[in-house]
Amino acid sequence: MIQMILTGLLCGALLGFVMQRGRFCLTGGFRDMYIAKDNRMFYALLIAIAVQSIGVYTLIQMDVIQFSTGAFPWVAVIIGSFVFGIGIILAGGCATGTWYRAGEGLLGSWMALAGYMLMSTIMKSGPLTPVNESISSVVLPKNSIADTTGISVWVFIAIFTAIVVWIISRELRKPKIVIPSMKPKRTGIAHLLFEKRWHPFFTAMLVGLIAILAWPLSEATGRMSGLGITTPSANILQYLVTGDVSIINWGVFLVLGIFLGSFIAAKGSREFRFRMPDAKTGITSFIGGILMGFGASLAGGCSIGNGLVMTAMMTWQGWVSLVFMILGTWTASYFVFIRPNVKRKTAAAQSAVTTA
Repeated sequence: MIQMILTGLLCGALLGFVMQRGRFCLTGGFRDMYIAKDNRMFYALLIAIAVQSIGVYTLIQMDVIQFSTGAFPWVAVIIGSFVFGIGIILAGGCATGTWYRAGEGLLGSWMALAGYMLMSTIMKSGPLTPVNESISSVVLPKNSIADTTGISVWVFIAIFTAIVVWIISRELRKPKIVIPSMKPKRTGIAHLLFEKRWHPFFTAMLVGLIAILAWPLSEATGRMSGLGITTPSANILQYLVTGDVSIINWGVFLVLGIFLGSFIAAKGSREFRFRMPDAKTGITSFIGGILMGFGASLAGGCSIGNGLVMTAMMTWQGWVSLVFMILGTWTASYFVFIRPNVKRKTAAAQSAVTTA
């Protein structure tokens, strides 16, 4: 138990610290791909996937860890991932982003987190469990892309990594926009950790390395998996209600560690402060959290569990989930950001014509 607590909190704290300092937000990244035509955060995700994929499959080949892809619940993954994508736009952050932003003192994220944990628990061990299990029962027998095609997984990893290296090298060659910065108030390690702006690609490499570390640390406690947010979040609420200690595992301390690590990073960088949203934003965040919990539970993973981990394991579940997650964020972004803006411009134009 002590090992579980210490390693789970440590891994989670590292992840929370890195994501907070690097502003590693997949919700903003997916949204910016559509609205601002800015792909940098998506490219950062690809880096983290490539790093983790190489590291984890090396550990598997060395018999350090074990992994089974299982079957592919394709209907649940498609529906759940799309709903999850809508939810993270309304919530203002994905599952991990909500945890680390809650650690910054953003009370809207606390509301989103409450909805996320509540619906995840309802889906996994509450009245919607039969619905979850029924939709998830529609499966294809093979989830591994390598098993389906009969081609070694290392071929897919090599091709994917080569594509990522090409994309990143091209991106780094683009002219840089120099933004004037204030004179550093700190020096040395303090400046690097808490003041200097972290590059998203550097942050992604660290996230990928932490994702690799999560596998042996988790499996050492009997949990045969890597990073995961949804089930541990549901387990926390279920434990608080039932007191069932058996559901407390390494993943629970991982997500608690994310909150702790983000809090340390936010305090160190002087970014921590309690911020109360207005009523409309608070309600929207809670509804977004509800959709996140429903979607992630149905899809078998969130933007981390599916979008980072299962993609790195070269599974159909991971890559199909990532595609529909992005489509969900784009759909919500249109109705939340694009359409209202178009309506305002149209109304302003009509008003100008009428006045003239």
